[in-house]
Formats: sequence, structure tokens, C-alpha cells
Amino acid sequence: MRALSFMVVLGLLSACSSPIEEEAPAPEALVTTAPVTRQNVDETVQLYGVADSGPGGKASLVAPIEARLVAIDAPVGTAVMQGQAVLHLSPGPTAALDIAKARTEAQTANAAYARALRLRSDGLVSDADVETARSAQANANAAVRSMTGKSLVLRAPLAGHVEAISAAPGDVIAAGTTMAFVSGNGAARARFGMEPGLIGQVKVGARISIARAGETKGGLVSVVSSVDPAVDSQTRLSSLYADLPTGSIRPGESLTGAVATGGGAASLVIPYGALLDDAGQPYVYVVARGIAYRRDIVTGASDGRHVAVLHGLGVGDNVVLEGAAALEDGMKVRLK
Repeated sequence: MRALSFMVVLGLLSACSSPIEEEAPAPEALVTTAPVTRQNVDETVQLYGVADSGPGGKASLVAPIEARLVAIDAPVGTAVMQGQAVLHLSPGPTAALDIAKARTEAQTANAAYARALRLRSDGLVSDADVETARSAQANANAAVRSMTGKSLVLRAPLAGHVEAISAAPGDVIAAGTTMAFVSGNGAARARFGMEPGLIGQVKVGARISIARAGETKGGLVSVVSSVDPAVDSQTRLSSLYADLPTGSIRPGESLTGAVATGGGAASLVIPYGALLDDAGQPYVYVVARGIAYRRDIVTGASDGRHVAVLHGLGVGDNVVLEGAAALEDGMKVRLK
């Protein structure tokens, strides 16, 4: 009996003396941080516009009479030589009636003048009557020539590109209406629309990034050449202009741009690379005493390199700049 009790006690002691499994160490991430600072941040504004040739390098094609557009020989963007056909017209309904009426009146005046000459030879009318008939004939024939002598083929007055066409085949255009613009082969300029409340914050000489619409790579950097605060009655936008290098972009091409507005107020800022997003909620990780904590924030203006923080951070906080993708709230971190 004593032997059995001894064996039981020995078994219990053996069980108690077995090694205890150690807990796995808490995960730890390797990160770099950046301090929250206070500085001015200029907001980058996205712009949309078009390339044109500027006021000095553009020519307009005008309908000489009321006309119907028959064909477009050189669509927008086409390179044209001086004298090359751009638009083909035909007389519009009212113009066609006016021409027919003028020709009828000219025929009547020609016949009246011929009759006056015969009667004068017979001594039945005076020289004054003949002169009156001759003058009426001259005026009637001049009216026909003025209506039919104008070319209905509108040609490029200078070598360049067709920048814009304001009508489509079949449209009837009033006399004197500008139907197309042809820009010269000189340097083009970029023209962007901008909110009137923001354009006053853009300075002439400010850097502006410009690219063709839809272009994700490439583009160029220019400077703002002028701003026009006047509001366009249709777009309700003001205008911003930038010069383009010769041959880089053709007039008529759609453009996108990005320019920073000046005069941004001093605010708390973080590097743009520290900013994270959770279904539209911006947040960062703040490191304190070796632990990363998630901090939801409210953001403000951004210049592409920094972003202003309106709420959620304070001067002296350190935000995770690299390594945030592997973090969870409350995770231990070690600085690189």
C-alpha cells in the first residue's frame, strides 16, 4: 500500500516538473516615422482646358452669305496649308430666294435698257431715259454679282491646324457667322477654366503641369503666363493661360492641368505618403512608446507632397511613413 502511494506521488511530481510552453512573442513591425509639423500648404487644383494659338496666331472663316454647310473638308485637328479648302457651303434657303429674285430683276433691267436703246434710236425717248435704264441695269447686275460672286468654299488663310468648327453638315448659318478657326504653326498656348474664387490665388509665373486629356504619363511643365478673372457667361469660369513649347501640343487638343494656389494658411501637415484611407475615412498610425495607434483625422489642402490635417493630430506626434500597410492598431513597432 505504501509502495502504491509512493508511485502516485512520484507520478504527480513528474507531471508538475514537465517543461511549461513559453508564450509566442507579440508581433513587431519595422517602420519609419515622420513628425507632424506646422507649415503653409498650397492646394493643388485640377484644371481642364484646350490648346489654342492665342489671339495673334488665329484666323477665322466666316460665312459670306446665309449658307448651308455641305461638307467639312478638314476636320478639327487637321494640318492645313494656306489656301486649302476647309468648308464647302451652298446658299441657304433665304439666300437662294434672294439670288433668284435678284437674277429676275437683273433680267428685267437688261431688257428695259435694251428697249430704251431701241426707242432712243427711233427718237421716242430722251438720253436721260436711256441713262436711267442703264443705271438700273448696272445696279441689278451688281446685286447679282454680290450674291453669287463670293466663294462658297472657305479656305485656310494661313498654314496651320483647324482649331474649331462651329457647325455640322446640313446646318444653315447666317451671313457673317464665324464657322471655323485656323491656328498658325507658331507656338500654342494652354487655356484652362478655373473657379473665379480661386483664380486670384494663382500668380503669373507659377509652375503648372500640363498633359493631353487622358494621358497618364509624360506631359510637360510650364508657367502661368496670364490670368483673366472675367467670368465666361456659359461656363461660369475664369480663364488661366500658359505658354506651350512649339510643336509640343497642337491647337484644338483637350488638356488637363494642375496648379498650386498661393497663400495657403499655416496648418499642421504630414507627408502625403503617411495618409491611409478606410472607406473614405482618412487615418494614420501614430507611434508612441513603441506602439502604433490608429488615429482618424480630418484632412485639408494638399500640394501632392504634404497634406494639411485639420483635426486628429498635434505638433510632436510621429506618424508612420513606411511600413503602415502591415500594421494593426496597438501593434508593437521598431524604427528602421
